[in-house]
Amino acid sequence: MDLSFLGIYRDIGVDLGTAATLVCVKGKGITLCEPSVVAIDKYTKKVLAVGNEANEMLGRTPENITALCPVRDGVIADFETTAAMLKAYLRRAMGKKPLMKPRVAVAVPSGITDVERRAVTEVALAAGAGSVTLIEEPMAAGLGAGLPVCAAQGSMVVNIGAGTCEAAVISLGGIVSARSVRGAGAALDNSIINYIRHEYSITIGAKTAEEIKIAIGSAGPYSDEGYYEVRGRESATGLPKNVSVAASEIRSAMSETLSVIIDAVLDTLENTPPELAADVLAGGITVTGGGALIRNIDTVIEAATGIRTVIAENPMQCVCTGTEAALSNPVIIRRSEVAKRR
Repeated sequence: MDLSFLGIYRDIGVDLGTAATLVCVKGKGITLCEPSVVAIDKYTKKVLAVGNEANEMLGRTPENITALCPVRDGVIADFETTAAMLKAYLRRAMGKKPLMKPRVAVAVPSGITDVERRAVTEVALAAGAGSVTLIEEPMAAGLGAGLPVCAAQGSMVVNIGAGTCEAAVISLGGIVSARSVRGAGAALDNSIINYIRHEYSITIGAKTAEEIKIAIGSAGPYSDEGYYEVRGRESATGLPKNVSVAASEIRSAMSETLSVIIDAVLDTLENTPPELAADVLAGGITVTGGGALIRNIDTVIEAATGIRTVIAENPMQCVCTGTEAALSNPVIIRRSEVAKRR
């Protein structure tokens, strides 16, 4: 029964990402998608803005204001700031103060430590959750992508986020083989920053690097490759300067980080039992996360593995929708509780 009109929300899924946070409310779908950025007063520690408003301040703040990303490499780097951000996001997502504290499921990287798990749980509780369940990102991504994760067959998902890349083979509601690589999308941005500084002696910020990646970045050659006008600060003079950069240059700059992602996929397959590997060969590999939007990433993975690779529908939303759906799946909840006890 949908009781949302009363302000009662029992199930909420959260993808607490390095670059963006998504919130999915049961019966309403994705209700919030905003950058994981918080602006605070350096002296009073008061939160001034979160999300889109804070993101606009990155690199443009006066001395007394700091705009920061409290989640790094998929885990919490600043407890109090993350709690304040998540509390604001839950309120925005629900639209009104709920009569009952909701059940909240939060997606976490499969390779996080027990200390990091406790930090996520405590942050969600501090933000207003009645109970907290942690769902491993590959499982949430597979569920959100519509894969048969609870069936007696192997399904492979590669979730490429900003903080982590998770490659996993899933069967019977559990992860059989997995590899987690920290960095992923953010590492690609850093590769672009370093390339522009080294080749053109121009300093650019993370936002500019991401814009370049979106505009002309690719994992493999594509037909209408062009150039991008990069605006930055010349290292020698400190003055603004423009330079035109080719798509092939950016692809070369990103190649090392992309190779790490490909290696994670190959390592996962190498550690997969033969029966499940045969299932993956038949069913293919599904790519999710923001990194799935990199041009030809599916083609490159398919060439490296020899396995049909597809991009999930709405790849950036898969983890969040899968996390919320997991709360209604007793098999996955039971598996997550076992993982928590381990």
